[in-house]
Amino acid sequence: MVEEYLKRGWKVIATGRAGSTDKLRLLSESSQGALEVEAVDITMPDQVAALHGRLTDRRLDVLFVNAGVKNEDGETIADVSTGEFVRVMVTNSLSPMRVVEAFQDLVHETGTIGVMSSGQGSLTNNDNGKYDVYRGSKAALNMFMRGFAARHRNDARTLLLMAPGWVRTDMGGPDARLGIEESIPNVLNTMEAYEGRPGLHYLDYLGRVVPW
Repeated sequence: MVEEYLKRGWKVIATGRAGSTDKLRLLSESSQGALEVEAVDITMPDQVAALHGRLTDRRLDVLFVNAGVKNEDGETIADVSTGEFVRVMVTNSLSPMRVVEAFQDLVHETGTIGVMSSGQGSLTNNDNGKYDVYRGSKAALNMFMRGFAARHRNDARTLLLMAPGWVRTDMGGPDARLGIEESIPNVLNTMEAYEGRPGLHYLDYLGRVVPW
């Protein structure tokens, strides 16, 4: 997403956990000042607060939160450990919303606030009973964003839940249907198409509405 935004002429502040920002920093060196890199683990509220403090004088056209982990694919809600359940829920649901709540004041009044959801978060689309915990974490994220939208129903900003498709990443695995180059440019195209459209929208990478 960072690379795609830079190609489109945006100025970007990108974050990653400490120790995982090497590629971003290399990209920053060749960005002619268009890319700033910050280290933050969004599961740590003190780090989120510190980042907000460093950026408090900035204003953002787009705030986009992308965080996701998953448990073992074969685990169901019946056999996942409590610790693993908590890890997935805190990373995928609670922490992104904490960032949204903490940084909303930096987003322009007609800007966009988005989070990376998943088609797996759709209750309607769960017809195979697989990936219980991951599905549950994304469904929870969707619900929390609906709550945020309800509390800000008179807000002019665009709120987005983006489903990027099944993508060949470390998480998606080598058998996934889409390459990053097929998904991410279309994610940005969809986000740009929804600029200036207030309210909450649950969309896939091609701009199709995902059923709740």
